[in-house]
Amino acid sequence: MFPAQRWGIALHWASRSRRPGGPSPISMTSSASVLAQSHALDAEQQAFFHRHGYLILRALAGPSECAALLAAARAALEKAVPPVELEADVGYAGAPASREAEGGRTVRRLLDADSRGTPLTDWARDARVAGPIAQLIGAPVRLSLAHHNCVMTKHPAFGTATHWHRDSRYWSFARSELVSAWLALVEETVDNGCLWVIPGSHTLDLPAGRFDDKLFLRPDLPENRALIDTARPVPLRPGDVLLFHCNTFHAARANQTGAIKFSLVTTYYGTDNAPLPATRSSARPDPLVG
Repeated sequence: MFPAQRWGIALHWASRSRRPGGPSPISMTSSASVLAQSHALDAEQQAFFHRHGYLILRALAGPSECAALLAAARAALEKAVPPVELEADVGYAGAPASREAEGGRTVRRLLDADSRGTPLTDWARDARVAGPIAQLIGAPVRLSLAHHNCVMTKHPAFGTATHWHRDSRYWSFARSELVSAWLALVEETVDNGCLWVIPGSHTLDLPAGRFDDKLFLRPDLPENRALIDTARPVPLRPGDVLLFHCNTFHAARANQTGAIKFSLVTTYYGTDNAPLPATRSSARPDPLVG
């Protein structure tokens, strides 16, 4: 558990929203200590995160930054610059049956965002992201290169829904204390498949029988339905960032609009929380950021 509160609980729906201006894309990582201080979380924001397992930071990225990041993502998607994950590779309900089927080349994720260069690398290591997460974790943080580290591309056609899950299900660390940052590059709504979260679910200890073989919540169980009924959508504007605990249950519906949704997602963990040896989580040396 995290220092101080060790991920304490409560239920309350509110988030302290700020819309501070950001530096230009050229200087995203400059003056890190100043950026970290000016975007520090206050006590109410920290308490909200520890109680609910998520927090929205409004307009953490400025319009020019979002435009540059979106342009980079669109360019990579247009050419399917590897590495990529295809909807057909994941095989969720509604996905193309194979890469050769109709829609089989639909990209789900542009992987390894940190290695794709400016401005994606700059954002992944930016103190405005790493600083607040370090506050929540109570230690300096590393960027996980193995987990998330991607641009999510939700397509109107063949872009599948994602059922209720915890990100920690396939992650291997000494403690399940990681925080992800979800940056909206376009408007995210219920219609185009914004995330939904279950407030306070990061604290729940559920028996194995409530999950299917892929560790999604089983929707056929009444106790799971009651939990899912407490879920909230998290609509975002471009530049907004959703921080969420790796044990927070979340899901997303399919994109019902005519435009692709782009989100840049990165994950961080404290320097005192080592990835387990000989696992995917420890396959690459993760940089200290912020």
